[in-house]
Amino acid sequence: MQTKAVFFDIDGTLLSFSTHSVPESTVDALAALRASGVKTFVATGRMLAMIDVLDGIPFDGYITYNGAYCIDGNRDLIRANPIPQSDLDALAALLERETMPVAFMSDSAMTINLVDDKVIEAATLVGMLPPPLQNPLDAIRSDIYQLCIYADDQRMQTLMRDTLTHCQFTRWTHLFADVNLSGNDKQKGIDAILDCFNIDRATTMAFGDGGNDIPMLRHVALGVAMGNAHSDVKQAADYVTTSVDDDGIAQALRHFGLI
Repeated sequence: MQTKAVFFDIDGTLLSFSTHSVPESTVDALAALRASGVKTFVATGRMLAMIDVLDGIPFDGYITYNGAYCIDGNRDLIRANPIPQSDLDALAALLERETMPVAFMSDSAMTINLVDDKVIEAATLVGMLPPPLQNPLDAIRSDIYQLCIYADDQRMQTLMRDTLTHCQFTRWTHLFADVNLSGNDKQKGIDAILDCFNIDRATTMAFGDGGNDIPMLRHVALGVAMGNAHSDVKQAADYVTTSVDDDGIAQALRHFGLI
């Protein structure tokens, strides 16, 4: 297979949870990969404003919000698919009766209705501060591309059935679930990028570690799970490399002769 495009998750893949930085081996590997003519793309659940952790590392495009908002390297819009207003209205009404942290993510900002210990723990996990507080009724005046809901899977399933009826959830941490419009995932983001750049899916590769990476790893020609990935992610991959802190990206790219 001649690889022409490689997609990279951020947290736990490009970015270490322990150092909150990109390992030097990864920076060097990405530079070598691009120098060989391979296009590189980010595929993350983060919003565009939260990818500054990759400043100084060039990419050809970005899949953000798990595929709901995609742009090219010049920040020109490729795909935007927000959550329906009816679902957001139903959620805001629920939050007037129930105490549950929910982060609302627009194209340029993330706010949250309340901060508790889980919210603080999640922010610490990715080396950030908790989002600023905002009333949900104010937050949903903007297009919302993703929600982060601090609830377990049983509660999430109930929310998808009764409140966010046009949505689906994925999870890369036990602390919260990512919620997007149904049909939005990293696979759909990849398809939008490939169509924009006229790249054949048979020439693609991807790296990931979390549950929201599974559709991506199964969709590309060669899916690589990090050594620190969840077991179900490893099962979905074609190859398991070492962890992000053990030069996993560089190791896999060397293994497949790409650098």
